[in-house]
Amino acid sequence: MPTTITFFPVDNGDMTLVKFGETDATTLLIDVNIRLDADDPDADARDVVKDLRDRLKKDVNGRPYVDAFLLSHPDEDHCRGLTRHFHLGPLSEYPDDKKEYKDKKIVIREIWSSPIVFRRASKSHTLCDDAKAFNSEARRRVQVNRDKNFSAGDGDRILVMGEDIDGKTDDLGPILKKVDESFSTINGKQSSFFSAYLLAPLDAKDDEEEEECLRKNQSSVIMNITLAADAQTPDGAKFLTGGDAEVFIWNRQWQRHKAEPEVLEYDLLQTPHHCSWRSLSNDSWSKQGEKAKVDADARSALSQTRDGAVIVASCKPIADDDNDPPCIRAKREYLAIVDDKASRFYCTGEYPDPKAVEPLVFTVTSQGVQPPSKKESGSKAAAVITSARTPMPHGC
Repeated sequence: MPTTITFFPVDNGDMTLVKFGETDATTLLIDVNIRLDADDPDADARDVVKDLRDRLKKDVNGRPYVDAFLLSHPDEDHCRGLTRHFHLGPLSEYPDDKKEYKDKKIVIREIWSSPIVFRRASKSHTLCDDAKAFNSEARRRVQVNRDKNFSAGDGDRILVMGEDIDGKTDDLGPILKKVDESFSTINGKQSSFFSAYLLAPLDAKDDEEEEECLRKNQSSVIMNITLAADAQTPDGAKFLTGGDAEVFIWNRQWQRHKAEPEVLEYDLLQTPHHCSWRSLSNDSWSKQGEKAKVDADARSALSQTRDGAVIVASCKPIADDDNDPPCIRAKREYLAIVDDKASRFYCTGEYPDPKAVEPLVFTVTSQGVQPPSKKESGSKAAAVITSARTPMPHGC
């Protein structure tokens, strides 16, 4: 079974499933945005929970599960539906064993969470109930790991993404992943099918102005994940994902890594903040329109394509109007990054048709990343996108 990356159509929001191609078919879910109308069989919204369940395995008790769940940041459109559809708390308290499979909550074997992202978000706005529940569960799991000398089992595991302030994470060595470091453990096991390079959240700053900018620019977990195609092809594709991180943070990514741009290279990019102009510019699109200027360094950070790279916007259909997100001007910039080839830019709200959306699935092969076939037009499957091992010139 090949490694796949599935983007679910969840309007302006993120919900992405990475399924590794090894025997265990390990799964990593990044964010959820399950709207109430997606649970209503009479509504028009896609039933993305069924789509997700159809791609998950069951444990020995018949419970659906993901091996790991990463919350990039606690905005509602990245965690909506969490408490309705996922089990939070010890597995000993799992409530749904007597229910039909379609009604059973999904088990999260391991959580990936960032305390500094939560801290910054809570200063910006009131957290929604799902975000609060996730934060409580993350804290519970951290305490379980402390109590059990970091030998927690399924349902209690956690990896902490980035260091917190005031030394609050200093004693979490075995479960702490630091910025600008790679790791390849998932659900307590070493994997040869992925390696994740943690690019953000950027560390807490003593400089109040700098810290304020990090907070206002939607501090998010940013990862560049290298995925194997098979046991012989560990570098099948690189997938860059960054929640809602905005222009200041991407500017800083380029300042930090322009001497080593390979850490930002990708074959597949999930546009930050649902194809928002705010990830590319400090200027307002609605107020300044075409006079708005791109931040060159932020764009450079998001332009480190490998040959044939593909960009995916997880958002509503992108219209030529003043909306942001999604923003038509941001789409134009991303199209320019992939050489103005429309076949290398996808919008989840438009695939395969705006009136009949489906999950968007990419497959990692030994030749690179294979896009989905264009079923709506009856055309042949698109050609394999070859993943080069050297970067294109920056800004291409």
